[in-house]
Amino acid sequence: MMNWPVILNIAKTHLLTKMKSTATAALGVTFGIGAYITMVSFMTGLNDMLDDLVLNQTPHIHLYNEIEPTIDQPVSLYEQFNNSVHMISSIKPKNGQKKIHNALPILNHLKQMDEVKGATAQVRAQIFYLSGSIELSGNLIGVDIMEETRLSNMRDYIIEGAPEALNTMDNGILLGSGLASKMSLKIGDRVQVSTARGAVFPLKIVGIYQSGVADIDNSQSYCNLKTVQRILGEAQNYITDINIKLNNIENAPILAKGFEKQFDVTATDINEANAQFETGTNIRNLITYAVSITLLIVAGFGIYNILNMLIYEKMKDIAILKATGFSGKDVQYIFMSQAMIIGVVGGVLGLVLGFILSVLIDGVPFKTEALPTMTTYPVHFSAMYYVIGIVFALISTFIAGWLPSIKAKHIDPVKIIRGT
Repeated sequence: MMNWPVILNIAKTHLLTKMKSTATAALGVTFGIGAYITMVSFMTGLNDMLDDLVLNQTPHIHLYNEIEPTIDQPVSLYEQFNNSVHMISSIKPKNGQKKIHNALPILNHLKQMDEVKGATAQVRAQIFYLSGSIELSGNLIGVDIMEETRLSNMRDYIIEGAPEALNTMDNGILLGSGLASKMSLKIGDRVQVSTARGAVFPLKIVGIYQSGVADIDNSQSYCNLKTVQRILGEAQNYITDINIKLNNIENAPILAKGFEKQFDVTATDINEANAQFETGTNIRNLITYAVSITLLIVAGFGIYNILNMLIYEKMKDIAILKATGFSGKDVQYIFMSQAMIIGVVGGVLGLVLGFILSVLIDGVPFKTEALPTMTTYPVHFSAMYYVIGIVFALISTFIAGWLPSIKAKHIDPVKIIRGT
């Protein structure tokens, strides 16, 4: 029967008498696991930041009326030309409406669906911003600001003011930061907007909006839905776009196709709208996992080499143990115990080191126009990374200790004592 107290006591004695080798082995585990925790937490944080740039500002499904040429031309209506080749040039887009037909009933239907987290109506208008002698072309979007804030984290992109200010003021405007800079405007100032028909409306700036995309910030602003409808001279049922957020983003492509047929509109899902972004996300995740696995493998080889050298240093001790009655299996368990002790101690220290480094990185100042509310480098703290780290530390030290211990198990003590 295995005498575990004796085996563990011998293992502890070996480790303490060769403190330098023990410390080197433990530090190998510590730095390997610490580097893995730090790297995967930091790289995942960066990936999440880049994902948020798109996901927070892009609806899962976007409904609108597409401007496109008529598919069926008059010549196709004549039966005598059915079997003929039709060559038509200079086809013009059909004179369709920008507004979504029956938009309000559609909006109410969407909000009642279990798959839908929320749906917001928008009115988009092409206008000119007027301030003194400055005239800039751009877009004005009418929104339900509080619902938009709930579904898209819009509050994070308002660098001055608050969405509540726009919600309580009919003639208020959230001005793009690029427009505010070009026209030297600030909160409380007034800016005039002119429609394509020449009508001019004064609006009071209640906030500054910064999306992080220069083209958008230099041309786009937000107002209340009713305000933009009034500027365009349209009724309250005039809606040009409906943005939908789902409870499960994976359902977006299927639901988009269903909405397109059901409501007779153009429906674009988030994957279609951001195909290049999706490819970039997959590549970044692949790089993150590749680097993490490489760090763990390199750490594993380092642990094996250190423990293998420890076995060679203990050859005479192994011979003495066998000469005093310890079996080969006992010797194997002694060195396996040493490896596991090193794995536990080094792994725990590695988790602590990784956490400390992650906290330090998370405190380093970092500012970007893309995310105005971000002040430090993004770090993703996940318990899963720490579980993977300690499990790998135990597995790698087990394998690294098991392979040399097999050799120690079969050592002939007579040859070691004779020095042969």
